[in-house]
Amino acid sequence: MFRVKTSHLVLMVGLIAPLPSYAANFCVKIGAGFGNGGSSFVGKGFALPAAGGCKAWAGYVKTATSVIANSTGAACLSTSGGVLTLTVISTNPSFLGAGQSSLDHIRLCPAGAAGCPIGAGQSIGGTFAGPAAKQTCTANLLSLPAVHD
Repeated sequence: MFRVKTSHLVLMVGLIAPLPSYAANFCVKIGAGFGNGGSSFVGKGFALPAAGGCKAWAGYVKTATSVIANSTGAACLSTSGGVLTLTVISTNPSFLGAGQSSLDHIRLCPAGAAGCPIGAGQSIGGTFAGPAAKQTCTANLLSLPAVHD
């Protein structure tokens, strides 16, 4: 009779069918969001940090009809887990100008406006200022064309 300890069985299952360790994307709309007269920040492979923690942000912002600017920064989630603060630097010489960047400071409630201690989310400073909210990452937002402004 063949006997396997439970701990060995779990190890074998993990080796045969490893669980995915990648994070989903995270999208934030400013104004009405990209395609609706606003802008959308896309954090590639970004998942919310644990409450009281911070994580690096890397991705892009889509705006106008075909402008894509590379973005990097950091996001921190309040200890209560209710408020996300995201500071992002974006660059695109064709849109912002050679040597120019946009520094945007975004505060929003990832769970939505209900019970949000800061009221409505907001992006202040920078080129992409206005009301801010979490947004569903659609195929249109995740599409990164080879040619863009």
